[in-house]
Amino acid sequence: MGTLYIVGTPIGNLEDITHRALRILREVAVIAAEDTRQTRKLLNHFEIPTPAVSYHEHNQRTAGPHLIERLQAGDDVALVTDAGMPAISDPGEDLVRLAVAAGVPVVPIPGPTAFTTALVVSGLSTERFAFEGFLPVKGKERRAALERLKQELRTWILYEAPHRVIETLEDLRDALGDRPMAAARELTKLHEEVVRGTPAELLAHFEQKAPRGEFVLVISGAPAAEQAPPEEATPTSLAAAVAALEAGGMDRKAAMKEVATRFGLTKRDVYQALLELKEDE
Repeated sequence: MGTLYIVGTPIGNLEDITHRALRILREVAVIAAEDTRQTRKLLNHFEIPTPAVSYHEHNQRTAGPHLIERLQAGDDVALVTDAGMPAISDPGEDLVRLAVAAGVPVVPIPGPTAFTTALVVSGLSTERFAFEGFLPVKGKERRAALERLKQELRTWILYEAPHRVIETLEDLRDALGDRPMAAARELTKLHEEVVRGTPAELLAHFEQKAPRGEFVLVISGAPAAEQAPPEEATPTSLAAAVAALEAGGMDRKAAMKEVATRFGLTKRDVYQALLELKEDE
């Protein structure tokens, strides 16, 4: 049985790769890469001859089982993404799930991650935080997600593409008002920039200076004055909270977990409440 290594690679500056990551990339039988052309630049820079195969969102259904077969046959496989840690907002999550189900050893090789890198330079609280990935693109789902996140007590973090940053900052301005936030782009690269202020101030900045590079947006949690009053945990209120999250694009299991955390319950408590409500109806 081979081992699946989840290998963190630099998010920009090649000096950020670890000695252990380089050793693993040299020793494995094959590297599963989001974009083999991008990964080959990294491998060529460090003179690593290991072959790379494609594994991405468009071929994961066929490439994933093939990689599991190789692992079961004894080959070691390294999973990498274009930048940062695989399996975060990345189809590598599914490959890890397949490996775990098949009994394949999974070993992390830690490396940089854009959202934690942005968080620690944001100037906002790092005590408790929530990584949200990308906001939904569709209007109704997007509004529902922002309405939910408006009440989030923890610092929360988004990824955004440069061509959608202006629109997202407009939505954040409308939803959050003067809530403190930071926008980080080109992290660890030559043109690294971190802009701090309100959504309106960041919007003015990037309307004057065209957004370039991948963005991480870090937003302060809701202050006490904006927090919704505590709601009684009844089957009806729990079901409504789960339904609102599902309308925002979240699957039911994740929605029940989120609602359980919000109300200080277990996921089983929420599930039982939904069953009771269904029986009453």
